[in-house]
Amino acid sequence: MESLFSLPSEYKELRASVRALVKNEITPHAAAVDEEHRFPQEAADALRKAGLYAAHVPTEFGGDGADALAVVLIIEEIARGCGSSSLIPAVNKLGSLPLILGGNNDQKKRWLTPLVQGKGFSYCLSESEAGSDAAALRTKAVREGDAWIINGSKKWISNAGVSEFYTVIAQTDPEKGSKGITAFIVEKSDPGVSFGAPEKKMGFRGSPTREVYFDNVTISDDRRISEVGAGFALAMDTLDHTRITIAAQALGLAQGALDVATIYSHERKQFGKEIFDFQAIQFMLADMAMKIEAARQLTYAAAVKSENGEKDLKFFSAASKCFASDIAMEVTQDAIQVLGGYGYVSDYPVERMMRDAKLTQIYEGTNQVQRIVMARNLPNA
Repeated sequence: MESLFSLPSEYKELRASVRALVKNEITPHAAAVDEEHRFPQEAADALRKAGLYAAHVPTEFGGDGADALAVVLIIEEIARGCGSSSLIPAVNKLGSLPLILGGNNDQKKRWLTPLVQGKGFSYCLSESEAGSDAAALRTKAVREGDAWIINGSKKWISNAGVSEFYTVIAQTDPEKGSKGITAFIVEKSDPGVSFGAPEKKMGFRGSPTREVYFDNVTISDDRRISEVGAGFALAMDTLDHTRITIAAQALGLAQGALDVATIYSHERKQFGKEIFDFQAIQFMLADMAMKIEAARQLTYAAAVKSENGEKDLKFFSAASKCFASDIAMEVTQDAIQVLGGYGYVSDYPVERMMRDAKLTQIYEGTNQVQRIVMARNLPNA
């Protein structure tokens, strides 16, 4: 019987090639990227050269046309070495997916082709007063003839200031609530676009998170994605697909921490033997590995459902993100415990991995919100 739970060879080959690239060109810079709070340009360059910067982009627009599972594998392997670097392909997919889902062919050619060439794409939904309650956003786009004038600000925008393009979700008819929200593409070079200072964050320090300001930003109607009023639905559809990339990120962080803890357990000796020989350590490592593998199977299943547009995607997407990120937080903490005092200092990467893992429980919908989504979309056996 053919295995239903083994990756086909092409995915295994992809994993191996990404792992080698990460080991050679991304992981060596991870500690400095975190300590210096700087964008991982080395990773961006390496990913672009390897066709992994925005691999999800269809081939007709210059991308590799990577499916959802391939993207998950790419992000998982990058996060295993550097969490901040894994946000490059993840944010590029998040920012551009509304265009892929709702844009016309001319729009896709106009913005997806330069994305593949290295022009980043960020996603502007959250605001100071509109986080979990995304429909409460206040950024407005007012139509004047064939143009739209955008005013407002967006909060917690990943890779803001680095990305050239921004999907902006704005209110176009406040009286209609969520049905009065529309999606637009704004470019960094548009007059009236500016950025706040980088946030000083606990983790993912190499990915700049900034506020984005729109001061009478005037754009033509060809910057509008999909129909007027369809923006909120488009934003939510996007998250159904992209929160799986956060699960992948969490998986990579957890696996990276387990790798470090396992190696250390064989190197560290106490009471005349490797600490791996103590049952307490063995049980910790076994539980870590077991939970990671469970999260991996759920995440891969969610990715396949995303690619196929299956009706239970909402449940599986939320479940994968919620479960994998909770496991990542648990595993990275346990990895620190295995390393003891060494785990608490930056000589080893597990403390960085724990700080990064915490955010996976928060962004693209807190895990409390994910549980609400799951409850509202319980699958039928």
